[in-house]
Amino acid sequence: MTDTAAPRRRMNNPVIFVCDIQEKFRNAIYEFDKVVLTAQKVLRAAHALQIPIYATTQNRARLGDTVAELAPFLSPPLCRAHDDKTLFSMLTPAITAHLAQDHQQPAEIVLLGIESHICVTQTALDARRAGHAVYVLADGVSSCNREEVPLALARLRAEGGAWLYECVGDAGLPDFKAVIGIVKDTAADTTAALRALAPAPVPGAAKM
Repeated sequence: MTDTAAPRRRMNNPVIFVCDIQEKFRNAIYEFDKVVLTAQKVLRAAHALQIPIYATTQNRARLGDTVAELAPFLSPPLCRAHDDKTLFSMLTPAITAHLAQDHQQPAEIVLLGIESHICVTQTALDARRAGHAVYVLADGVSSCNREEVPLALARLRAEGGAWLYECVGDAGLPDFKAVIGIVKDTAADTTAALRALAPAPVPGAAKM
């Protein structure tokens, strides 16, 4: 039987959350540069697919701004909010208000950043509690201590490249060629990030 349905995206309401990828953490976070590479890949895809972006910094005055490598991707109008916070969760009043204004139904939140076991985990928990679907990218999160990463990922994990395909959902869409190009361009970076940041799940760890 021939599939005659018009091509459509698998995700209806995706957004990108970039959590606290700041300059001051560069020498403190395990495999920080791999997190940045994954963030660049995902943000390139966000611009190709016109997916809204929300970013935060944690105590910017003390810990610095978001790293320069991501700055080209974090300008309006696609970047809806770039909020400084003291909360661990990204769901600050400002981010929550922007999200509600931009999206009339629950969003599919793609989450990456640091630290995996604190701000990333609390953001995922709060977002799920608010009714959103959450994809924590295993190759896009880390912590100061390497051992914290698999413990956090055991609760919820997804891989950046796989998410890109799921977001598009249909090779018949015009966007698909752009996504394929990004995946091919960043294949080596993806492999390196996965090897460093996405070890096997920890036996007995809690699952979300």
